[in-house]
Amino acid sequence: MIFEQIPIEHDRNFAYIVADEKTKEAVLVDPGYGGEQLVAAIEQKKLDLKYVINTHSHPDHTSDNEIVIRATGAKLVAYGSGDVPVKDGDVLEVGGVELKIIHTPGHTPGDICILAENKLMTGDTLFVGKVGGTGFGDDARTEFDSLHRLLDTLDDAVEVWPGHDYGVRPSSTIGDERRENPFLVRTDFDDFVHLKKTWAEYKAKHGIK
Repeated sequence: MIFEQIPIEHDRNFAYIVADEKTKEAVLVDPGYGGEQLVAAIEQKKLDLKYVINTHSHPDHTSDNEIVIRATGAKLVAYGSGDVPVKDGDVLEVGGVELKIIHTPGHTPGDICILAENKLMTGDTLFVGKVGGTGFGDDARTEFDSLHRLLDTLDDAVEVWPGHDYGVRPSSTIGDERRENPFLVRTDFDDFVHLKKTWAEYKAKHGIK
């Protein structure tokens, strides 16, 4: 499997290319504002882009969808919408590579994570040492449940590849996040929300950017 994390100029965004080494069939996750940069990368690698997948609908992940689609003929994949609407548990195939869709609402109702072999692209659901932004009510509860579903169903060795470079390093593992992410070590929802409410103070105290 070909797997590449690509920094995109905006808000420390990451896009991802996943492809089958033999067939060169590929997907692009979250083009953001990097359409021309990503089309050039796809052409340079001589990939056959089948799908553009959005982990959620925010503009910093979706704005250049059409630039990529016009240049490549790829189909748009998103939770419940796009050319290929997907739902939890669906599997997309590119060559011999399978990509499993995991619905992880919270940051938005349509958030998804994408599992390709042992690599989990988490969009804005889970960052290295942080989690996606929400309010403090039902959306926070939904995110809390989504995050703990990931912890309950994925092996510690699964790699975490987030939608932004917000952490101390650009990737992690489920095991590291389970042990080190201050939001995930809080198994009580009220404690989870309290950290969200006091996150600015917590960051300052612990030297987190």
